[in-house]
Amino acid sequence: MVLAVVAVSLALFTSAAGTGPLALPLSIAALLVAAGALVLVFLQRKREHTRSDRYSLILGTLEDAASGHLVTDSAGSVVFVNPAATSLLGGTRPDRLSDFEIMVAADERDMAEFNRMRRGAEDGGMTAVKFPHQEAEGTAWWLVSAKPLEDLPGHIHWQLQDVTAQHRRETALQAQQAKLIAFMDQAPVGFYSVDATGRFLFANATLADWLGVSPEDLIDGACALGDFRPDGTAADAPAYSLLRRDSGTGTGEVSLRGRDGRFFQAFVTETAVRGMDGAPVEVRSLVRDLTPEREIREALRASEARFQRFFEDAPIGVALLDPAMCLTEWNRAFVQLVGGGGQALDGTPITELLREQAGRIGERLAAVLAGTDMESPLEVQVQTGSGDLSVQLFAKRLEDGTNETVGLLLQFIDQTEQRRLEAQFTQSQKMQAVGQLAGGIAHDFNNLLTAMIGFSDLLLLRHKPGDPSFGDIMQIKQNANRAANLVRQLLAFSRQQTLQPRVLNITDALADLSNLLRRLIGENIELKMVHGRDLGLVKVDQGQLEQVIINLAVNARDAMPAGGRLTIATRNVTTVSPTRRGSEEMPPGAYVAIEVTDTGIGIPAENLNRIFDPFFSTKEVGAGTGLGLSTVYGIVRQTGGYVFVDSKPDAGARFTIHLPLYQETAESRADSHPSGEPQPRDLTGAGRILLVEDEDPVRMFSARALRNKGYEVIEARSGDQALDHLKENDEAIDLLITDVVMPKIDGPTLIRMVRERRPDIKVICISGYAEDKFRDQMGAGSATHFLAKPFSLKQLAARVKDVMDQPPGKA
Repeated sequence: MVLAVVAVSLALFTSAAGTGPLALPLSIAALLVAAGALVLVFLQRKREHTRSDRYSLILGTLEDAASGHLVTDSAGSVVFVNPAATSLLGGTRPDRLSDFEIMVAADERDMAEFNRMRRGAEDGGMTAVKFPHQEAEGTAWWLVSAKPLEDLPGHIHWQLQDVTAQHRRETALQAQQAKLIAFMDQAPVGFYSVDATGRFLFANATLADWLGVSPEDLIDGACALGDFRPDGTAADAPAYSLLRRDSGTGTGEVSLRGRDGRFFQAFVTETAVRGMDGAPVEVRSLVRDLTPEREIREALRASEARFQRFFEDAPIGVALLDPAMCLTEWNRAFVQLVGGGGQALDGTPITELLREQAGRIGERLAAVLAGTDMESPLEVQVQTGSGDLSVQLFAKRLEDGTNETVGLLLQFIDQTEQRRLEAQFTQSQKMQAVGQLAGGIAHDFNNLLTAMIGFSDLLLLRHKPGDPSFGDIMQIKQNANRAANLVRQLLAFSRQQTLQPRVLNITDALADLSNLLRRLIGENIELKMVHGRDLGLVKVDQGQLEQVIINLAVNARDAMPAGGRLTIATRNVTTVSPTRRGSEEMPPGAYVAIEVTDTGIGIPAENLNRIFDPFFSTKEVGAGTGLGLSTVYGIVRQTGGYVFVDSKPDAGARFTIHLPLYQETAESRADSHPSGEPQPRDLTGAGRILLVEDEDPVRMFSARALRNKGYEVIEARSGDQALDHLKENDEAIDLLITDVVMPKIDGPTLIRMVRERRPDIKVICISGYAEDKFRDQMGAGSATHFLAKPFSLKQLAARVKDVMDQPPGKA
């Protein structure tokens, strides 16, 4: 353009030089314009040379730069690429800006970012962005910057740097910073800092959560430290401190209130950052919420109290021993088992409390301390004021966290009641087995004895005193009666004998028995009777009670062959707690006690638990049956009483019988003082009797005896035969006499079947078994009478007479 101006000026100059008066001025003006244009051309050329030199200098500098450099023009062509850029781009030199874009931007997002950089440079700005680049070794990171090139419009200077190592360091540092921030935010303690006015500069999420706000609420200035002090507690505290200290440094416990109104106790540690004048400019604090700690402490206290309650109230004895096997802790059950005061036991060796078994117990516990497991519990006998206790002892070694032995845990389980029940069960099984045998024998014997005694009575009707055969017949009857007494003893110890209890005054019964006892024990033994005052009444079978006293007196006599003293004492006894003797336990209550004490040779300890066993005897062969004391035991227990024995060798023996006290009523007084009307002497009668008995001798004797007394007797040898007779004959039957145990149809069944046809018929059952067993079979309220075998002619006739004279339905 400058050259065009020069050309025009010269043309004007030429044309002006040849015309009129104005030609010269015009020529001069043209020359001046041309000169100016030449100057402009010169100056432009000079600037172009200067720009070119500087551009060449810049490119020369970039050529050897360590980082990559590219230059693009306004047309998008790459006009310069240094070797470093070519190397970073994998040895490929881009020709176009678009090629460079493809090499740098991996996806659409990166391309958009690249184009944003390009537009920024075209607008005169400078931008820098990191782009990921996938390489064989992994992801590399390039930092790409773009800026316009001065004096070259449309040209952009691109710089390319490999910042992979720096990026990785920054990423690692950011991760660590994120972890630190997360740790600080989620730490179990609160962190905060405030300025001198109490405004929050920093607060972690934990503290914010305690205060019921977000960290942002604290830091944005909406809250101050004083807002979280309880009302009335911030009057004398500086704004930056919770501890009411101007120094802003220290520790202490404070109460804080959250925005939701919840109060909690906290422990605060404050540290002040001071300015040049020494005044706090920032206070950094750590806060520990004491609520969980105190809740844990309270839960632990409650747990300890609960464990202590379980420990103290445990039904078994528990004790802790130190390695020297001395007591350190124990519960109430243990004290009750071993006796003694609780405080007096501290430090006491366990073997001192169990002295009689100290050696055996000490050895077992020492083995447990040494590491041996106790495979089975140790059986221990503990002596207490209420008797001996059978206890099972379990032991376990206690260890600390380093597996060092620190002592023993002992558990004492009282097995006394279980052992007593086991002994009672064993005794019951034994008595049941022997009782079944005795009952079976007694039944058969009673049938035989009934016939023997009955036929003897029939013979005595024809052979009066003075007859040569009278003595022989009496011998037969007397020996049969002796055999009957033996059978009664068999039934007594098995508790199957028939009792006829009535209310009785023990003093009167013993007074009536005293003469017989003196004859039994002999003249060389003194009999002393001690009657208790205001003695209560008992309800017993008098004959069986007399049998008990006689058996004990005879047993005492045999224990004093050289003479001595037999004392029989009575007294009232009231117990408020169970009395335990061996396997027997007498419940609390009111009793009448009868003590039979001798001064004989005593009973060895090994025999005390066996003296009541049937057929057990320490006497010479032939000197005893072994049924005396077992009969005593059976009669007393069947009566509802208890019998205990105390004895030592050469110190005599004392048998104590406890009979339940009977509460006297008008009816009981009538029973204890029966009317004095004499038994009817005339045992004859009239009526039709159906006699059912499967034993021929018993039936034959009974039928003859009743016919002799004037009765019409119909005999039947079985229940079936009796029923057949009743079906075939409509004649009236006044009395049914039946045996209890018979084949096919037994007595109770027969009675029920007969009463279905003749409900008003009177019934007498005869049996060698106990009446109680028969009553159980018949049920309560049955109007049935009972006569125990063996019986005599007179007993049979009297029983029949009594029943026939009674109104129907009365038993």
